[in-house]
Amino acid sequence: MDFKNAEENRRYAKAKKRVKEVKGFYTHIIAYIVLIPIWIFINYMTYWDFKWFWFPVVGMGISIIVHAIKVYGYGKDWEERKMKELMEKDTL
Repeated sequence: MDFKNAEENRRYAKAKKRVKEVKGFYTHIIAYIVLIPIWIFINYMTYWDFKWFWFPVVGMGISIIVHAIKVYGYGKDWEERKMKELMEKDTL
């Protein structure tokens, strides 16, 4: 009985961590979408001859890609999931 409860608690904690990671990623995307027009507007109002807004757009874009890879991509979790998937296919 304790083992079942411990396993359920572990799964709950893992799911809670995953939800927090995905929520953080969505927050990152929303911030990016909100900030782009602000950066463009500030650049336009101050000195439009030099388009500096591209620097934060590209920089934050790269950070979003890295964040996406961390949350959804090819990290250690992906390797473990893929190995488990291949092992299950091999047993069938």
